[in-house]
Order: sequence, then C-alpha cells, then structure tokens
Amino acid sequence: MEERLQKYMARCGIASRRKCEQIILEGKVKVNDKIVNELGVKINPENDEVFYNGKRILPEENKLYIMLNKPEGYITSVKDEKGRKTILDIIKVNERIYPIGRLDYDSSGLLLLTNDGEIYNKIIHPRVEVDKKYIALCKGIFSSEEIRKFESGIDIGGYITSDAKIKVISKEKDIKTNNSNSLVEITIHEGKNRQIRRMCSALGHDVITLKRIAIGNIKLGYLKRGEWRSLTEEELKYINSL
Repeated sequence: MEERLQKYMARCGIASRRKCEQIILEGKVKVNDKIVNELGVKINPENDEVFYNGKRILPEENKLYIMLNKPEGYITSVKDEKGRKTILDIIKVNERIYPIGRLDYDSSGLLLLTNDGEIYNKIIHPRVEVDKKYIALCKGIFSSEEIRKFESGIDIGGYITSDAKIKVISKEKDIKTNNSNSLVEITIHEGKNRQIRRMCSALGHDVITLKRIAIGNIKLGYLKRGEWRSLTEEELKYINSL
C-alpha cells in the first residue's frame, strides 16, 4: 500500500511530518537510487528503500511518548549549533525522538516528545486548537483594561493574537527592587514564537519567569524539574481523540 514519503519518514522517527517535508525539499532523501527533492512522492514501504543522509531508514518498532518537565537553560531541539544543552541531554533513550511543539530557552515546564509522527500531528495540526496553560511571573500589575486587551487580542508585531485567558493569581513585592509583580495564569491555543512573552511585553509587563503546566487535558502535575516519564494510556487516549 502506497503512502506519502513524508508520512513514512515520520513513522521512521526522523522528525515531524512538516519537518520531513523540509528535509525532502533540501534533497537529503533518496528513494531506491534516486534523490527526491519535491513533495507529493508516494512510496510502497514493502518494495521501496528510503535513505536519509545516506542511511536506510525503517519504521520505529518501539513507539515512545514522553512528558518532560523542561528546566530553563535547555534548547527544545535534538541538537544546537551553538553547543548549548538540549532536551536530549536530559532524556537518554535509544530511539530517535523529537519534541511536540517548543518551549524557549528561558522557559520551563511541560514538554511532550515522541517518535510517532501521527501523534505529533494530533497536537500540532492547525485545525486542532489545544489549550496550553502557563504560569507567568510578570513585572507590574495588570489593570482591568490590560486584561481585557490581553484576552481579546494583541498586536505582537504584524500579528493579532486570538482570544486568550489571563487570571491574576497574586500580586507581590520584589524585595530587591521594591517593585510590584503579578503572578498570572495564562491560557492560549496558538504557538507563535515567544508568544506569551511578546503579549505581556506589548502591555508593558515583561515576563520574569514562564512555566507551562498543561497541554489540553495533559497536566504536568508533580513531575519535578528535569524529570521525565512515559505518557499514561489515558493520556494517549486523550491525544488520539483530538
């Protein structure tokens, strides 16, 4: 039975389907003895041999679904050109896994990883608006008008954000600066680069710390910073229902 090349590559644990499309366009993939550098190619996994960077690839037999409490100071990537620490310095497995979505270098919290391209697409696909919940410590105190603006959409540089939620948990004094800060719970379903930081900065409330605590019904819970575990059957069932 034929299937699209990028879907087969994702099943082999190379990367997400979207990333595999990019790899194909870069000319790094060969089917049998022919380089493929365009999309739309289909293969028959029973008859065709697929090579990535000169090595034959085969579907991953052992599917992994991992939750990590990412610490600050780690790149959400499998490698970094600048030599910074990546999430794979924490998670030691034999299989080739990749993150579902991202958390920036200075942020912490819930990150999902897998070698299953289908599960990746369940969460990442634009048609699936999965809520992502964060706890942020921000400079200053949010006014009622600023909360209204945050929730109805903010221009973060050529892009107006979708509806979001923000709830002030507490207000506290910074002992060092004597300035007031806000601890807030933020819920968004988009995933633009550094979106929450840009949203808060647009209102004059720069983010001091940012932690993701939930992706849809999957919650970080009591998993300690730097620790990881496999997803439960219930969590996988939820993802497959999306």
